[in-house]
Amino acid sequence: MKYKIIYTLLFITISFGAYSQEKVTLSGVITAKSNTETVIGASIYIPEAKVSTVTNSYGFYSVTLPRGAYTIVIRCIGMENIEEHISLKENTRKNFSMLEKSKTLDEVVVRSGATASNIRQPEMSVNKLPIATIKKMPAVMGEVDVLRAILQLPGVSNAQEGATGFNVRGGSVDGNLILLDEAVVYNTSHLFGFFSVFNADVIKDLKLYKGGIPANFGGRTSSVLDIYQKEGNNQEYHVTGGIGAISSRLLVEGPIVKDKSSFVVAGRTSYAHLFMKLADNPNSISFYDLNAKLNYKINDNNRIFLSGYFGKDKMDFSNFFSNNYGNSFFNLRWNHIFSSKFFSNASFIYSKYDYGLKIKYVGIDWKSDIRNYNFKYDFSQHLSDKLVLSYGLNSIYYQFNPGTIKPMDAKSPINPDQIEKKYAWENALYISAEQKLTDKISLNYGLRYSNFLRLGEQNVNNYANNQAVVFNPELGIYEEGTPTGTTHYKKNERITGFGNLEPRLAVSFAINDDQSIKASYNRMSQYIHLISNTASVSPLDIWAPSDQYLKPEILDQVALGYFRKFSNGKYSLETEAFYKKIKNKADYIDGAELIARRAIEQVMLNGEARAYGLEVMLKKNTGKLTGWLSYTLSRAEQRTPGRNAEEPGINNGEWYRANYDKTHNLSLTAAYQLTKKWSFGGIFTYQMGKAATYPIGKYQYQGITIANYGERNINSLPAYHHLDLSATYTPKPNSKKRWKGEWVFSIYNVYGRNNAASLMFEQNKETGLSEAKRISIFGIIPGVTYNFRF
Repeated sequence: MKYKIIYTLLFITISFGAYSQEKVTLSGVITAKSNTETVIGASIYIPEAKVSTVTNSYGFYSVTLPRGAYTIVIRCIGMENIEEHISLKENTRKNFSMLEKSKTLDEVVVRSGATASNIRQPEMSVNKLPIATIKKMPAVMGEVDVLRAILQLPGVSNAQEGATGFNVRGGSVDGNLILLDEAVVYNTSHLFGFFSVFNADVIKDLKLYKGGIPANFGGRTSSVLDIYQKEGNNQEYHVTGGIGAISSRLLVEGPIVKDKSSFVVAGRTSYAHLFMKLADNPNSISFYDLNAKLNYKINDNNRIFLSGYFGKDKMDFSNFFSNNYGNSFFNLRWNHIFSSKFFSNASFIYSKYDYGLKIKYVGIDWKSDIRNYNFKYDFSQHLSDKLVLSYGLNSIYYQFNPGTIKPMDAKSPINPDQIEKKYAWENALYISAEQKLTDKISLNYGLRYSNFLRLGEQNVNNYANNQAVVFNPELGIYEEGTPTGTTHYKKNERITGFGNLEPRLAVSFAINDDQSIKASYNRMSQYIHLISNTASVSPLDIWAPSDQYLKPEILDQVALGYFRKFSNGKYSLETEAFYKKIKNKADYIDGAELIARRAIEQVMLNGEARAYGLEVMLKKNTGKLTGWLSYTLSRAEQRTPGRNAEEPGINNGEWYRANYDKTHNLSLTAAYQLTKKWSFGGIFTYQMGKAATYPIGKYQYQGITIANYGERNINSLPAYHHLDLSATYTPKPNSKKRWKGEWVFSIYNVYGRNNAASLMFEQNKETGLSEAKRISIFGIIPGVTYNFRF
């Protein structure tokens, strides 16, 4: 029945566009002339017909018009405008090459939201950050960072200093669908979050969806971060790189067959651990990563891409523990143009995230990983100048390894063991349409159907009353349930399954060319979960699938926004209010132990979550001084009530702050071009401290002092704030030589704020009184890097 609904919508929408038979279509691909990269999000406008469109993620555009003479105006950030007259008598394929703007002091460098190109588009809760904008921001340790740029946007925060990932509109880290060349990235951080896995040199385009998420995306309940890598220059060879105090990087790109195929390879590595060894420091931290991409143009209608990534972090802390983790993926893509109105992309993707932990004083060597094999096929059909249809399918097969356990050495008391692997299959069909109803009203609507199957081979525990967690009324606490037996499921045998319809809707009402009101609604389902009771990158990272105990999360989100530009686009304002609720939000019982756990369901209870807030972003887009001010006022809460009248649930069944709740979040980002040789950047960030639970008393038990904690997350860590500055010096900005270099000087945490990653409560040995000790990770960190290109 659900499939029939989708097919019916497809038939109706296609039929709706049939009236355009008397028109002709102009289509093609837009590239950058300097490096032949396809241009994503370029705006194509035909003033005579008041018709506009944008290039898709592969640089393809299509617009349908009555036969006649027109002016084609093409605009893109950082590019010279193209204006060309054309006579359309029949379907026409025409490609365009755009020149990069000369780097004058008045260069437009900031565009991410309510700009002239999308005031009328039904796209909201979306931030687009061109790599040129990111590279104007302060470069901590001399290297600009994609995730640091994202954290300056409204509605986006991180749990604390040294934390992995980011949180969007009160959502958890695992609620973010992070895609690099369409492949899933499970951990975004290097070096305690100081660097991200995204090498800015190789990034081509970035888009963050916080709400109003199109139907082609699914599987998460918080956000979508969609990033594409460069394809490589198919005309000439170039080398880009940087040498810094902690890390260095190098990128090489060029043609394989000129005008037909190209490659790009980029690598980074850190070497702080080498300095530690020279200083006889027993601790060690390091990372490295490698990006690669090949593409081949078979003909005008067919192009194939092969891209990949491999990265690894390694940490060793004296005699305490060592930790390593990393992402890897490969993606083979095929772009095919069926006709001037019909475009497709097929992708075959393999992704893996592995995590290893050695606890030396215990003698345990523990490894886990998640792998997926992903096939997706997407279609885009331009039915008329007012209607674009998108539809496709997605199928992902998962393999979860919760833990391979080994003894570290012959003295270890640990016995070798393998926690049972888990398997799952997630499938989805979607259809969506972007439709212009009138000159003022535009819509984007769609429907996604997702299906998730838990598969064997596995032995699944059975529990009395189907409860893996039991309540002890005498002690007033939740305890692990005792299995009454197990059920064996054969390989690929269905254990349980879920299916959900996920409608999406966004509408834009243009008051005039300078301002609009937008609204959106989306429902999303999340079937895999990050099992972690800490915000840091260690000591735990395990992914688990939904099953009969760990239910899939279901999100409903609504948003309403007002967007305006001033002074011909020199300034712009974005404001959005949002409300979201999530069903089946799991939380841990008190005292949950997660390492080497066979049955995670024994320490988790299902509840619900909600988040709501107001986001404001004011930007200055042009001139010597550019940047933005963003502020978010929000609340993120959870509730886990008891399953019956006798059970209290968590926090007595009342709402409590989520671990990543940040009521106030303020960020000021600025870039100043003083001269052609000198430019400066600065970021100031202020966030309310994350939620925490402090002890409210203590008691003695068999001579041991034990802390007594109050209600969950009722307290807060001290406020988090710091200032980062950078200066970039280009010795010869007008040089005509191929070699171009610049020096980047940076200071992280200029005034030395000791932001609390956590608080540790202990007893003062002299006074006997309890006291709180602030644990900080980073102080003032200066940096210098030499960047070059030839």
